[in-house]
Amino acid sequence: MSMHAAVGVSGNARYAFGLRASSTARALLVAEWARVCWLWNECVARSKKADAEGELCGPAALDRMLTQARAVTPWLAAGSSVPQQQVIRDFGKSRSKALKDIKDGHSMRRRAGMPRYRKKRDSRPSLDCTRRGFRLKDGRLHLAGGIVLTVVWSRDLPCDPSSVRVCQDTLGHWYASFVAAAHVQPRPEAGRVLGVDWGVKETATTTSDDHDLPHPEFGRQAAQRLAHYQRMMARRRPARGQAASRGCRAAQQQAAKLHKKVTRQRQDTARKWAKRVVTDHDALAVEDFKPKFLGQSTMARKAADAAIGATKQALLEMGWKHGRAIHLVHPAYSTMDCAKCGARTKHQLPLSERTYTCTTWGNVSPRDKNSTRVMLIRAGLYPAGTEGRRPPGTPLREAA
Repeated sequence: MSMHAAVGVSGNARYAFGLRASSTARALLVAEWARVCWLWNECVARSKKADAEGELCGPAALDRMLTQARAVTPWLAAGSSVPQQQVIRDFGKSRSKALKDIKDGHSMRRRAGMPRYRKKRDSRPSLDCTRRGFRLKDGRLHLAGGIVLTVVWSRDLPCDPSSVRVCQDTLGHWYASFVAAAHVQPRPEAGRVLGVDWGVKETATTTSDDHDLPHPEFGRQAAQRLAHYQRMMARRRPARGQAASRGCRAAQQQAAKLHKKVTRQRQDTARKWAKRVVTDHDALAVEDFKPKFLGQSTMARKAADAAIGATKQALLEMGWKHGRAIHLVHPAYSTMDCAKCGARTKHQLPLSERTYTCTTWGNVSPRDKNSTRVMLIRAGLYPAGTEGRRPPGTPLREAA
């Protein structure tokens, strides 16, 4: 089964495909993951020791450590060096970022954000290979170390991939995520612009009634079954230090399966909506909304079920893919400004008040619809007529 492609800022995209792995291939992948875990933990131990002694522990020192360890440890040398070297590069990036945050004052604790030890039982297998560590032949993925995997090709890659990540999800299914250069696929001009405002009652409210995204409530629909499986896990939870029973593992499997189904429902809904929005409009004024603070409010559960962050990311990726102009607008005072005259109310509107009334001219409109028009004005898109249709020959204006 194919998963969606995530487009990055650099023009690269991830294309994920399902894998069919034999028992031999699965055993080899798990063995490689064990080596990668051991190497990561060794890097963590070396960095802690170097910090305590005031020494440097850079990528060059870790590379020498890997060379020496492979020379004296046959178990480590039996694995491919490509994923092991990638682990050292990933560790170096994580450590450098944490040190920079501590230096800039973003973290108050001395080792906050530093790479930590990994436990195999608490994380899923994942291997990263660069171009010299894999090849595609006859529809199969050949990894360094003699691991051969059958890829379930649901579509063609746009070009030769530069790297691949082989990982396992919570259900035990294996996937291959290829990184390849993405190309913009422009679509015909539609002559329309759109403002998008995020919310909880409706996931996305737009200036066009036909493109509003109602709250799907997939999580609420699955809550009763999920609570049943969680009670099963609670009753069968093993004591500390003991292995989980077969019934407990079965309950965990069912809960993970339900979580994955809800996640895919949200992704599918978001991508279909984003495709329709991008196809029908040339430019979008999107509220640059950060839903993180909603997790500390009384609307945390409903906001999480709305998946605003994932929907926003799907819209940005789809807009990039089809070459549409997307303007991220700061959400400050968007619910207090009038879209017609620009006047600002003197007090902040409570969430229970869903109608906006201009204190200057008395204009009345739905609160979210007023915010979407404010997004268009702030982005420099001045629509005329209904549903954001521009006058003929009027160019799109970039946001300030």
